[in-house]
Amino acid sequence: MTVADVRREGFGGSPSADVQSLGIKVAELELEDLSPQDNRRGLRQLVGRWRGRVLRVAVPALALAIWQLSSSLGWTDERTLPPLSSILEAFQELWSSGDIQAALPVSLTRAGVGLSFGVGLGLTLGLFAGLWKVGEEIFDAPMQMLRTIPFIAVVPLLITWFGIGEQPKLILIAAATLFPVYLNTYHGVRGVDKKLIEAGRTFGLRGMRLAVRVILPTALPAVFTGLRYAAGISLLALVLAEQVNAQEGIGHLLAIASQGQRPDIVILGILIYAVLGIVVDMVMRLVEHLALPWRPRVTI
Repeated sequence: MTVADVRREGFGGSPSADVQSLGIKVAELELEDLSPQDNRRGLRQLVGRWRGRVLRVAVPALALAIWQLSSSLGWTDERTLPPLSSILEAFQELWSSGDIQAALPVSLTRAGVGLSFGVGLGLTLGLFAGLWKVGEEIFDAPMQMLRTIPFIAVVPLLITWFGIGEQPKLILIAAATLFPVYLNTYHGVRGVDKKLIEAGRTFGLRGMRLAVRVILPTALPAVFTGLRYAAGISLLALVLAEQVNAQEGIGHLLAIASQGQRPDIVILGILIYAVLGIVVDMVMRLVEHLALPWRPRVTI
């Protein structure tokens, strides 16, 4: 409210009288205290942080306890679902023999190499299709069609083309991780607010300078979402890839355990895949947090 507004509302007289009347009217308004409540906010953040950490550990621990209890009480058949104690004994057996230590690096290398190829190709195609119209016309329609094909369906074809060595395994992982990176990169670039682009052009940015300084930083959250999703998909594809005549790796251990009727080792291998997935997701979260410190964390 200005002095002119006060005059229109009936406060006449000299400017000093108008200002005085304005001060009286503002004083009569009921204002809301918007100052930060540092103590209460800090306490809520501390409680929320520790609550999240406790729940992340307590929920899996509760599930494991229920699993062990159901086996101890005879609710499940040990030949179908071995108890947790048997899984730990199988882990000690494989650890003592050195099989896990030998298998883990092989599986992680497969997943990492396939993921690197998939991410590199997905980023390249996504940026090309997102930044240039001709790139969209060339690549987007084929990519949209190919992504609907389940990657498990191309396994027989890859075996026919490349045999049963390492090459089809890496191609399978790369193909599975390509599409989430491409889609998120493409939509992240195309979803940049046009007002930001116009503001960049106002400051003289054109071409690649505009893309590097405005478009790409704005699209980074979507790109990292695709990377996180692709990292998880790489482990899913790894499980399938290592079923194709793998001579090393976690999948090789699972194949031998299945032939030897060892469900405890099979479940142990599945749990190892699950733990790897959690670790990879935590690493990707950390990388995203370090790369995007400005990104808001909105929670309720």
